[in-house]
Amino acid sequence: MSYSEKEAWKQLPEASSWPKFFGTGEYDNMELIDYIDGLFIDVPSIPDYWITSTLNTAFKGHASIWYTEMKEIHGRRNWPWWKSQIIQRYSNGTWIWQKTMSLDNEKYSVDKDPH
Repeated sequence: MSYSEKEAWKQLPEASSWPKFFGTGEYDNMELIDYIDGLFIDVPSIPDYWITSTLNTAFKGHASIWYTEMKEIHGRRNWPWWKSQIIQRYSNGTWIWQKTMSLDNEKYSVDKDPH
């Protein structure tokens, strides 16, 4: 393990403190996604496999069964792949539409100063 990897490892929160994802709430998938995306922002030198190898501790109940089956079928995958699978499986049509509209409004807003 390189020096930068050791430093990154020290900055990562314990897996037991990660949000738990049961797959039952309307938007609880976003808590986990936002948390993991935040880890990559806060500690940019984190190797992707450190995050994806810890995902199993975050999934509980029905979501844990889904995660285990997906991992058996698809093997090891990176975080962007898992993120898209979580969104596809656990986000409803209303959530997807609202997220798209929100992004469109941010992107095309004439009131926002780009600087």
